[in-house]
Amino acid sequence: MPLTDKSSLLITLVGFGLAVFIAHPAFALLLAATINLVFAPKLPKMTKQSGRYLLQGAIVFLGLTMNVEALWSVSQDYSVLIVGYILSTLCVGLILGRFLRVDTDQARLLVSGTAICGGTAIATLGPVIRARSESVAVCLAIVFLLNAIAILVLPKVGIYLEISQTQFGVWVALAIHDTSSVVGAAAIYGDEALQVATTVKLVRTLWLIPLVLAAGILMNRRETKARLPGFVVLFVLFSIIGSVSNISGEWIAGIKTLSQTMLVAALFFMGLEITRDALRRLNGRAVSLGVCLWLVVLPTTYWAVRLW
Repeated sequence: MPLTDKSSLLITLVGFGLAVFIAHPAFALLLAATINLVFAPKLPKMTKQSGRYLLQGAIVFLGLTMNVEALWSVSQDYSVLIVGYILSTLCVGLILGRFLRVDTDQARLLVSGTAICGGTAIATLGPVIRARSESVAVCLAIVFLLNAIAILVLPKVGIYLEISQTQFGVWVALAIHDTSSVVGAAAIYGDEALQVATTVKLVRTLWLIPLVLAAGILMNRRETKARLPGFVVLFVLFSIIGSVSNISGEWIAGIKTLSQTMLVAALFFMGLEITRDALRRLNGRAVSLGVCLWLVVLPTTYWAVRLW
């Protein structure tokens, strides 16, 4: 007998409570995806926005626990690697898309998402290149699925390969598409990996601005606008506040716990975006491009980080 809307919503709420109680990012993502695929609960439209705001809040609060000098040092140490990764991924991805004969809009969206910041890049670039809504939906579904795999698999791979905290943080910050998944995978691996991954990923995310501006110029879109994400500014501001203020160890521990809880909640909402409809929209060539490009990125970034 099919469940009523109230019953499926109740199951989702119970699952959310369980995910927060277990407090493991991968578990939260997998549980939410399972609930959504099995029960397909009807959720308020604000659910997706809640996940995004929770993630941004988790990153901002994490800034209080980090030293601004360390942030600047990490940014300088890996800036060249970030630039090299973005430019090479864009070039290789577009060539691979032509070889696989992927729809032009889908290829541009997938390659940009892989190079910079996953779903955010896809959703931002879509209107600029006037991509069809179906193409945007397909690319978002592919990225979400790859993100889910990354959170579940990469921390185990890192442990197996005995990668250091810093190396793992840089690796996932480059190899995983979305910020939420980068932070989630790094949080599983350790606090140092989380701090490094967050910093490198935010620097990588800033490249969305020149990408959108360049796309607007190439596509002759005069109305194109690009702006610095507000949560990135707050993250830097909070890291400065945390560096100059004398925050006690107890407060730091509490802030870390709050940030971790918000991250788990955000990943639960992210899991709810893996829907039956999204899976039905997938097509072979787009999936092939997304998977093949990611399979190129994973080992390439791993060896680049190990040799850096």
